[in-house]
Amino acid sequence: MWGNKRTKFSASAGTTLVARDTTVVGDMHFSGCLEIEGVVQGNLVADEGSKAEVSIADGGRVEGEIRAPIVVINGVIEGDVYSTERLELAPRGRVHGNVHYALLEMEAGSEVNGSLTHKAADEQQAPAQLDHSVEVTELGESPAAKAESPSMAKVD
Repeated sequence: MWGNKRTKFSASAGTTLVARDTTVVGDMHFSGCLEIEGVVQGNLVADEGSKAEVSIADGGRVEGEIRAPIVVINGVIEGDVYSTERLELAPRGRVHGNVHYALLEMEAGSEVNGSLTHKAADEQQAPAQLDHSVEVTELGESPAAKAESPSMAKVD
């Protein structure tokens, strides 16, 4: 009966709240859960390698970039959003900027005024593959000298 209620964030998850009628000016770096009900004028950046989640509530506003694995938007974002795992746009969610995501859920009524770019999770964090091909030549000969050698000449 009492235990049936599900809470969105648990206290042990390290939830940070920017309450209504609160304005934060400056960038915020975080891990755990960040819930925005007020206004943030700056970038929200999750710590590298964390399973961080940021939630913008109805009435919440971010004027800056968001970079986090999990992003839930039901407020207004004026800036680009980078989500490496999951991005949820709730019915009152508005993004005025470009969205980069691995998994996107958009509910009816949500808006994106910018481009949508899908990136697989492994693409976002995998380093570029190097070309390790090698050309083997005879000892002491360069590839150019070998091509000019009479033994390599074409005979008709």
